[in-house]
Amino acid sequence: MPIGLIAIAALAVIVLLIIVSNIHIVQQSRAYVIERLGAFSKVWQVGIHVKVPFIERVAKKVSLKEQVLDYPPQPVITKDNVTMQIDTVIYFQITDPKLYTYGIEHPMVAIENLSATTLRNIIGDLELDQCLTSRDLINGKMRTILDEATDPWGIKVNRVELKNILPPREIQSAMEKQMKAERERREAILRAEGEKRAAILEAEGEKESAILRADAKKQQQILEAEGEAEAILKVQTATAEGIRLINESMPSDAVLKIKALEAFAAAANREFDGLITALYGINGPDADPLDLCFWLQNRYGSTQGALRAELTLHWHRSGEG
Repeated sequence: MPIGLIAIAALAVIVLLIIVSNIHIVQQSRAYVIERLGAFSKVWQVGIHVKVPFIERVAKKVSLKEQVLDYPPQPVITKDNVTMQIDTVIYFQITDPKLYTYGIEHPMVAIENLSATTLRNIIGDLELDQCLTSRDLINGKMRTILDEATDPWGIKVNRVELKNILPPREIQSAMEKQMKAERERREAILRAEGEKRAAILEAEGEKESAILRADAKKQQQILEAEGEAEAILKVQTATAEGIRLINESMPSDAVLKIKALEAFAAAANREFDGLITALYGINGPDADPLDLCFWLQNRYGSTQGALRAELTLHWHRSGEG
């Protein structure tokens, strides 16, 4: 095989290798910074690109994704001279590959130092309580300051978060005691409110029970009164009916006199029994029956009194027997 053909083939292979090695495919969310003869030439975006051999070179491959920088805790001093440990997290994104490449040397180290000094400046203007309760304020201030400072470097700071705020141990103990006291106070308030509510419900229940009992008693009295009224009405109706029947039968004077005497006798017996009981209740079991007879004669006259006295003696003797 002629030497010339071999040389041509070798040269062709070398040229092919050079061409292939200078073909670059830029992936999504990445950018290549290209220099020509040591000076910035252009930025390759997504797609296939061919680099001029020996003249152009890829100066830097830049990721356009959002990136995270997590820095370790660093000491800061508050306005009331309390030293705390605070660690931060920064979310940033490269927006200009050219500025990122040529703007500053070691941009990650620069962001770390810048975030530390910014955090110290912000915390130095706040007291401990404000630092513990104003995370959003601190995050917003840091993001604004860092974004303005890193803009010439082709970097955009999207968010800044304070992960942990660690005050001194003695302050943590005091805070824990305060939180415990606050929880106990809230528990006492809730318990008191529960007892108050229970007492109110119990009082309302007793009130309703009393009202129901009163209503039941009232209803009972109404029913009893209605029953008595109905009974009286029936008695009066029966009496009226009897009178009507008597009038319709047209009784003789003798019958009327007999009925009158019967009514008088019944009334007299009731009065007599009451007097005997009253006198014996006043004078006791040693009362003299003769005295009682004389008293009856003086009260009711000779004839009626004698009759009542005789009845009294008979009642007394029968009682002794």
